[in-house]
Amino acid sequence: MIERMMAMAIINVSDANFEQTVKEGVVLVDFWAPWCGPCKMIAPVLEELSVKYGDKLTIAKVNVDDNPESAARYGVMSIPTLKLFKNGEEVGTQVGFRPSQELSALVEPHL
Repeated sequence: MIERMMAMAIINVSDANFEQTVKEGVVLVDFWAPWCGPCKMIAPVLEELSVKYGDKLTIAKVNVDDNPESAARYGVMSIPTLKLFKNGEEVGTQVGFRPSQELSALVEPHL
């Protein structure tokens, strides 16, 4: 029997709701900016992960221009930076564009 997963929407997160967003479950946070070329390249990869993992993974996007506090708090020095949280704990980081396979390898052990 093949089970189909529902894709969870990719959500936008601000400094105001960042901590609440990463508090529960597995959350992959994309620190990005609209002017960033590699950030635009990784967007379809994040969509693919959203479909692949369904409701097991939340994908949150933080625009660093509009939300500098979260980026500073987590030491984001370049974008895109992807940080993986499990129940509020940071458990992994990838910096720069990464293909789907590498991001899956980051996420899967924590699901």
